[in-house]
Amino acid sequence: MAVYDLEEQEQLSELKAWWARWGTLVTAVAVSLALISVGWQAWQWYRNKSSVEAGVLFVALERAAAQGDATKARELAGQIFEQYGRTAYGDLAALVSGKAQFEAGDLKNAEAQLSWAVEHGRDPALRDLARLRLAVVLIDQGKAEAALQQLAADPRPAFKASFADVRGDAMVALGKNEEARAAYQAALDALGQGTQATEAFRQVIQLKQDVVGGAR
Repeated sequence: MAVYDLEEQEQLSELKAWWARWGTLVTAVAVSLALISVGWQAWQWYRNKSSVEAGVLFVALERAAAQGDATKARELAGQIFEQYGRTAYGDLAALVSGKAQFEAGDLKNAEAQLSWAVEHGRDPALRDLARLRLAVVLIDQGKAEAALQQLAADPRPAFKASFADVRGDAMVALGKNEEARAAYQAALDALGQGTQATEAFRQVIQLKQDVVGGAR
């Protein structure tokens, strides 16, 4: 029995020595892990809460845009930019509000909304769409050179034909018919085959090319 007591005392002594050396570190690590866990849960709760709040604002924005209330749409977009601009709702709000301003004939505010998406957008595809729409707005304001700057960088493949088409429009606005024809041809070459929408788009581009002299 005494042998076991002695072994237990030795083990206890070793444990005390180990704890004296490493106990503070172990406690600190345990506390840090607990804080990380709590912090992660808090972040998840905040993110979910923010997503719901941003979604509510975005639904209201879409409703305002559908009702033709460009002013309210712009105000709601501003709230989303300020509070949730780093989420996907920021990109979407800029596109929806920009379209509402354009349809209301407010090209200045349409430019401002779409410029926000180009500069701050987080989704590459939505940023390409914003650049395309911004270029159209700039052309309508007589800023064809600025429109070409928006179209300078290559977009994702899905936008290639549309970018070339609007580049052709910018060239027409600048009186550069040869460059316009080339751009329209690039748009035609980039179009896929098959869908009704694609064929309708092809006919529009072909008509514009014919107006400036046809393919050469």
